[in-house]
Amino acid sequence: MAAAPRTTRPGSPAGSPSTSPPVSEELHAPVAPGIELCYQTFGDPGDEPLLLVMGLGGPMTWWDPELCTQLAERGFFVVRYDNRDTGRSSRVRQRVPRTAVVRAFLGQRVRTPYTMSDLASDAAGLLDHLGIDAAHVAGVSMGGMIGQTLAIEHPDRVLSLTSIMSSTGRRTAGWQHPRLFPGLLAARGAGREAYVAGSVAFWELIGSPAYRNDPETVRRRAEETFDRGYSASGVLRQMLAVLTQPNRERALRDVRVPVCVMHGLADPMVHVSGGRATARAVPGAELVLVDGMAHDVPTALHRTIVDAVRRTADRAAAQAGDRAPVSR
Repeated sequence: MAAAPRTTRPGSPAGSPSTSPPVSEELHAPVAPGIELCYQTFGDPGDEPLLLVMGLGGPMTWWDPELCTQLAERGFFVVRYDNRDTGRSSRVRQRVPRTAVVRAFLGQRVRTPYTMSDLASDAAGLLDHLGIDAAHVAGVSMGGMIGQTLAIEHPDRVLSLTSIMSSTGRRTAGWQHPRLFPGLLAARGAGREAYVAGSVAFWELIGSPAYRNDPETVRRRAEETFDRGYSASGVLRQMLAVLTQPNRERALRDVRVPVCVMHGLADPMVHVSGGRATARAVPGAELVLVDGMAHDVPTALHRTIVDAVRRTADRAAAQAGDRAPVSR
């Protein structure tokens, strides 16, 4: 089991009392040969573990610290992390030409550096490192796909699942609006400012029309993403994992933990049909459709997300007869 992470309490001078949940430093966990994940925790390790899984090209910092704090205040030990090829986690040294991504998008067979199963195994490896037998899981977009795969392939590791703006892997569900694909594949100019400008422009296309974040917040997030370690080739490798994933609908029928599926009705990146398909596939899944939400996690919807995760975890506790999760 890993040593207890050193923690700070945000906004409080050293030695001063605070009711804010403790926040660890950014730490690293070896999860597979050649792969280390960067992670950070919020809250009390004795609380219910909650693993937050981010989407395509997104570092763990896209899980807003305020959202993580709210989750910790609702009784969770929150773990957010950078997927491989993202942020401060390990890079996979295999080049992916853009033509391979196009072929995969068209349904042609291509070789992939890694799969959705590998990304789910990374998540399980992080739980191993932390000495956590099983955790509640919440995933956004590709993170929801990783969470679904974790629940299917490592069912004993998942207590409940909240799948947000995601899909089942079926190509006829959760499709992407055609206008977005060129922006995903476009080669951005070199340097920080070019990345930031391109990122701000893309978030304008996929951001929630009813819950707009202010432009300065979007720009600061893009700057932080670049500064923590952006990899254009890593995004292409993750895209291949998404585009070549199997249809999980048959396997999702065997998922027995409580599942909440949340999806925005205005999502152009993963059409709402992906959320509906996920909810139909999982027995007893709750479906939450949010008018005016697109493909982001706006501040105005933090409470809605926190409530959904807490409600789903409570269903798991009731289903298990109020047994507490066990740590190694």
